[in-house]
Amino acid sequence: MTTVATFNSVSFLARYPEFNSLNVDLLAQYFVEAGMYCRNDGGGPVTDAGVLTMLLYMLTAHIAALNSGVSGQPAPQTVGRITSASEGSVSLSVEMKTSNSAAWYMQTKYGAAYWQASLPYRLGGNFAIAPCLIQW
Repeated sequence: MTTVATFNSVSFLARYPEFNSLNVDLLAQYFVEAGMYCRNDGGGPVTDAGVLTMLLYMLTAHIAALNSGVSGQPAPQTVGRITSASEGSVSLSVEMKTSNSAAWYMQTKYGAAYWQASLPYRLGGNFAIAPCLIQW
């Protein structure tokens, strides 16, 4: 069974209104980019169109947050997950573990939601949704 999701800006923005300030064409490009992480060519393991669309929307929101920011705020310039922060004299520690596939997704709540929701489609240490298998 071939399942392919299409981007619908109205339904995406209803789910994620914090991205209303972004250009719809840019969001559509982020959706295409999301297809690089979650296979959207009909050959992936997700056979339910609604589930595939939601997974791609989560990734689209993740990519939008990383690149364009959320609710009109600028995108963060740090790369990785914040491990500690202080306020007096300002201190910030960030890590980006390259050996853990989840690290990139954990930078936003949208990516973390995607990582958890995609669990049934990741098999035996391989990330089966991506166009090529990535072992971790």
